[in-house]
Amino acid sequence: MRAFAHRQRMQQAGWRPAEFVGRPVIAVVNTWSEMSPCHAHLRERAEAVKRGVVRAGGCPIELPAMSLGEVMVKPTTMLYRNFLAMEAEELLRQNPIDGAVLLGGCDKTTPGLLMGAVSMDVPAIFCPAGPMLNGRWRGQTVGAGTHTRKYWDDYRAGALGEGDMTEFEGVSTRSPGTCNTMGTATTMTSLVDALGLTLPGASSIPAMDSAHARMASACGERIVEMVWEDLKPSSVLSQGSLRNALHVNAALGGSTNAVIHMVALARRAGLSIDLDAFDDVARRTPVLANLFPAGANLMEDFYFAGGLLGLMTRIADRLDLQARTVSGGTVGDALARARVDDDDVIRSIDRPVTDQPGLAVLRGNLAPDGAVIKPSAATPGLLTHRGRAVVFDGHAELTARIDDPDLDVDADSVLVLRGAGPVGAPGMPEWGALPIPRKLLAAGVRDMVRLSDARMSGTHYGTCVLHIAPESHVGGPLCLLRTGDEVVLDVPARRLDMLVDDAELARRRAAWTAPPAHFARGYGAIFQNHVTQADQGCDFDILESGARTPEPEIY
Repeated sequence: MRAFAHRQRMQQAGWRPAEFVGRPVIAVVNTWSEMSPCHAHLRERAEAVKRGVVRAGGCPIELPAMSLGEVMVKPTTMLYRNFLAMEAEELLRQNPIDGAVLLGGCDKTTPGLLMGAVSMDVPAIFCPAGPMLNGRWRGQTVGAGTHTRKYWDDYRAGALGEGDMTEFEGVSTRSPGTCNTMGTATTMTSLVDALGLTLPGASSIPAMDSAHARMASACGERIVEMVWEDLKPSSVLSQGSLRNALHVNAALGGSTNAVIHMVALARRAGLSIDLDAFDDVARRTPVLANLFPAGANLMEDFYFAGGLLGLMTRIADRLDLQARTVSGGTVGDALARARVDDDDVIRSIDRPVTDQPGLAVLRGNLAPDGAVIKPSAATPGLLTHRGRAVVFDGHAELTARIDDPDLDVDADSVLVLRGAGPVGAPGMPEWGALPIPRKLLAAGVRDMVRLSDARMSGTHYGTCVLHIAPESHVGGPLCLLRTGDEVVLDVPARRLDMLVDDAELARRRAAWTAPPAHFARGYGAIFQNHVTQADQGCDFDILESGARTPEPEIY
């Protein structure tokens, strides 16, 4: 009866039985949306995927999923990453699906889709959206996000006018696709590539290159083969592939957001990872990708220089070359065909982009469970610093006070934002690159030490300490810091401390009252009651572990 009903309804939708009976059913999970310009081309790419599926003898079914356009979603896409992960998992569970092609690329769509697919563990392949084309403005190479911040600071300082900014905003992001700097989107698609969950090298192809549509078609063809091989994420992911991704992240100078997403993804897969693993790898593998914000190029340049596979040849001695990929081969097989065509864009180990690591993990009495910083994108002279804290409780207060000419602040001050973590904001927005006070910008200051329990866009730069855990909203030590307290940042020693004695901290702790909850109902209440802290991946505690969810019974 059930099979009869399935055939009946497929025919109702216009399918002939010969097009689906006896064929693997492939879900094309598509995060296309008109509110996500990074994914504006994914309707067309879904059609290319379907061509490949049909060619290989499968039956493609497109399933829309929540789209998380990074700039458009309020208050932050991070609030909804776990929602997408739940949706992806349940789409693959509730429908009669044999395998899946996952279409995404903007920051949270990549980890969200993969977290769901890994938990469901059906054959799945990720088809990355690809980076946008290079930008130019007044003879200068401009990258999405990185130069938005740079020129916005120039505008606030009076160096650029409104006409300049209007002109810049119209030409700086010139095609569909994800940010073309080494931001979170490109970092995450590259790391999924390094994990073996894309066709090897797929993450580097620009969104508007004809090779991108061909790659999408190849994903459709390959997923049908994976179904017959029963090649699932659990067959691909391993401690070796995870370690590969950490080395690739270090060599890319990847976004600090990768720490949260990789921890969450690893936990879904039952693999072991912690913050110290990122720090350990970053100490040993230098930044080799000469890309904004740490370097001087964009993703289109990286693609023509050899792309991700070319970069991986530079660090092949640190990789598990026997780790599997969804192609059916190994990482070693993929690298045998790779090369580097531009030694300036993809550097060698003995000529890194910077002498600073791409990531460092800090601990101390301000961050007992850890915090992160991107030294490669920071001002070297500020990596060891002592200064007076200027504290802002929440983004609204920051916005209201930061440009007040009477604000008691100087270039040596330490700007602090709290109430910006997973529970506090809510959703841990990318507020970590706190704006420099306007009066200091006018005086030529372009970087200061900044601390928060927020995140920072991977496209941004500066001496910003992020992900302070536990967050202030749940009683982390950051909630005890006061304006005027001395703060010591020592990146070489991996320390972050406030110079306040234990007795005074105990008095402040006794007087502290937890802020009220943001939500009384709905998804927001689920989020605040179940989200873990930054060092644990900000996943829901009810999703990251436990017995496998049973398949629904069919009557």
